[in-house]
Amino acid sequence: MESTSHGGIGVRKVQLASGGRRSTRARQEVLRRELDGCQLLAGIWCHGFTVAQLRSIRASLPPTARLVVAKNSDLAAAVEGTRWASLRPVARGMNAWLFVRSDEIPPALRPYRDFQKDCKLQLNDFTGAVYEGRLYGPDDFTKLEAMPTRVQSYQYLLGCLQMPAVSLIAALRARQEAMANPPADDATSEPPEK
Repeated sequence: MESTSHGGIGVRKVQLASGGRRSTRARQEVLRRELDGCQLLAGIWCHGFTVAQLRSIRASLPPTARLVVAKNSDLAAAVEGTRWASLRPVARGMNAWLFVRSDEIPPALRPYRDFQKDCKLQLNDFTGAVYEGRLYGPDDFTKLEAMPTRVQSYQYLLGCLQMPAVSLIAALRARQEAMANPPADDATSEPPEK
């Protein structure tokens, strides 16, 4: 197996490096698949988290959200050239990545905030996120968390659409009632004089 020109160690290193590149590409491909259909990608600083804590967070997430622990270099390579590329500066340090496949953003962020409060982990905060092509820093998460849910948006739109119709119906009913019950004239309501 050993070659006199290359030496066994050199050949093995090449084979390991080749296998390493394949596994790196495979990890990046997994991340690219996670990005398909994703509405929000957020980084969470997870320094010092235990496996049990990560499992707890994952269990509390809605079905449309997924928490992935990945190497920052793999994530940076996976988002390169995509609408998520603005997240690359956030990809440093110990991060877990929250992939949200729904436009229901606040319900996807809330389980981590609850976990943060329960475990008193104020320093382990969101490091950044990309939503609709815009990068949100750690201080901008209040905007994302305050966004209305889809149901709330539909309720508001439905109310806006109904208001003109309700006003028109009320005006038509008032007119119809006015025509059905004409006001009594003062002259006709007095008895004739003798």
